Amino acid sequence: MAGRTQEALYRELDLELSWSEEALPQIERTKHVHGLHPYLGKFVPQLVEVFLRRCFRPGNRVYDPFCGSGTTLVEANAFGCDAVGCDISAFNCLLTRVKTGRHRSAALELALRGTLDLALRGDGAGERASEWARRWYAPRALFELLAYRAAAEALPEPVRDVARVVLSRAARSARLTTHFDLDFPETPQREPYWCHKHRRECRPVGEAAKFLSRYTDDTLRRLRAFAAVRTDRPVAVLHADARAVELPEPASGIVTSPPYPGLIDYHEQHRYAYELLGLEDRRDAELGPAVRGRRREALAGYADGMVAVFRNAARFLRPGAPVVIVVNDSLDLYPAILDRTGLELEERLTRHVNRRTGRRAGEFFEDVLVCRSAEGR
Repeated sequence: MAGRTQEALYRELDLELSWSEEALPQIERTKHVHGLHPYLGKFVPQLVEVFLRRCFRPGNRVYDPFCGSGTTLVEANAFGCDAVGCDISAFNCLLTRVKTGRHRSAALELALRGTLDLALRGDGAGERASEWARRWYAPRALFELLAYRAAAEALPEPVRDVARVVLSRAARSARLTTHFDLDFPETPQREPYWCHKHRRECRPVGEAAKFLSRYTDDTLRRLRAFAAVRTDRPVAVLHADARAVELPEPASGIVTSPPYPGLIDYHEQHRYAYELLGLEDRRDAELGPAVRGRRREALAGYADGMVAVFRNAARFLRPGAPVVIVVNDSLDLYPAILDRTGLELEERLTRHVNRRTGRRAGEFFEDVLVCRSAEGR
């Protein structure tokens, strides 16, 4: 069967949702805290902005049952809405709390720079490391990361959480891996290698201090930038299973991007953070991780999980509340999921995602399912 022409394809797209690189450069897609830490599977904040304008008004309460790196919650707050998010991943909740939190800029900078100074003196020499960490870091890099961790533990909350995000980002960059494979490293790289990113021979990273310093500066800059647009509307981040979570208040509607079945392990992509920070690992409860693949039984389990999430969320929605779901539904699972959930589909929009790079480059499309809740309080 012949493929569709580009003209026919673009007739099916909502062009307000499909930006060119020129119209939406990376600096805008990662504005302020949206670039605070690398995260696979997040959607661009401009997409959330569009549906907040279309479906909500300031003063509403927006719920995201898969809050991930916090995109919906950050944009809902900037829009003037209350926001509540839920996620099974402890790291996701940590990152979202830091992004959406209120931070005293001067005190935060003093604390983070003091923590960095202590770490560079090597005060964490007695810190213990897991076998995984010893395998994935050069001795000097691991020593510096452990020293920073020890210094950060003395900080009060919420400053300590900010330092943990700095540590996690540095730990990601300091692993023994190739420069072009930070997303999906399989084995440690200990010898010089031909680098496809830099087009020359490169050596594995041997230190972490330069990353700790760089990301301290970048974190402070990004949090200051978001503080300029942050509103006083409350944000709640719940580390819980969305299939059973109890929300503190009813919600006006949902904007979310659920995990895609069989593509990403959301715990494994931040393994370094779980190892260094001692976070609770609940990957067994994760919906649709890559490790389960796309076998029939895995897809059935994914669908059952999504139905449970949206049925539970409906308890906190009024009838007719907007539910916006951004997902790559290439397997056409969502018509049945929506039918079982009782959500009424108003529109199924297609957007072209044309800014993927590296190993994830290529033609890619997302669906935006605009629904209404048919039941609730």
